[in-house]
Amino acid sequence: MSIYVGNLPYQVTEEDINGIFAEYGTVKRVQLPTDRETGRMRGFGFVEMSSENEETAAIEALDGAEWMGRDLKVNKAKPREERPASGNWGGGGGGGNRRQGDRRY
Repeated sequence: MSIYVGNLPYQVTEEDINGIFAEYGTVKRVQLPTDRETGRMRGFGFVEMSSENEETAAIEALDGAEWMGRDLKVNKAKPREERPASGNWGGGGGGGNRRQGDRRY
């Protein structure tokens, strides 16, 4: 299981996150995604702890807590959604060779 941590300040580091979550158990991993183009932190991250009890304790204690001037959003991470392999983000489109039938105007 993984914990989602949102509304993080952009200057936060993995060490900062590790420090606050270590109060509730052993932190196995911290992941802070960055923007591909700018390299800037995206304002959220993920934390994995060594047990579900530790994760539950951290979620209960930190969700809504003010930290570094921001109210944290902390909950169980949802499974990552698969994105389409092609560049077609909006769905739909295509069709190209559809038959329109015998329309007379």
